[in-house]
Amino acid sequence: MRLVIHDLESDYFEQRFSGQLSNWHVISPTTPIHHCLGCFGCWVKTPGACVIQDQYANLGELLALCQEVLIISRCCYGGFSPFVKNVLDRSIPYIHPFFVNKHGEMHHRRRYSNRSRLKVWFYGETTEHEKITALGLVQANAVNFWWEAAGVEFYGDPAEMEGRMP
Repeated sequence: MRLVIHDLESDYFEQRFSGQLSNWHVISPTTPIHHCLGCFGCWVKTPGACVIQDQYANLGELLALCQEVLIISRCCYGGFSPFVKNVLDRSIPYIHPFFVNKHGEMHHRRRYSNRSRLKVWFYGETTEHEKITALGLVQANAVNFWWEAAGVEFYGDPAEMEGRMP
């Protein structure tokens, strides 16, 4: 499965990308999402599933089915937009609470065996410092999720992404 997580306005996204999404699962801000509580219930009470019962409760399981993840996000000070950050926060059931040593660093153990390719498209005005920060963030997220960081691109305007869907 291929997954796109985006923060674009629904109508805008549909106009620009609808013909290119026949085999993509889409997570967009049109579906309300509760904030992660940091309760670790997804690790202790309901392993692998979030205890918050909304449409994102099984996000870890959904990610386990993905071969490719594309994130389209406004670049906010070198990070993801609040919506995308919230989706990633709610994704912690995807990994175990236990730690392993990976390349000399401590990381959470894998819960699933899939290996996704992560691509990120940032848009909006960004400084060089924000771009450096964003590149490091994407690399760190890929390592933490046991994914391959397959590319980060920066666009001044989301319209520049049109026709670029992998």
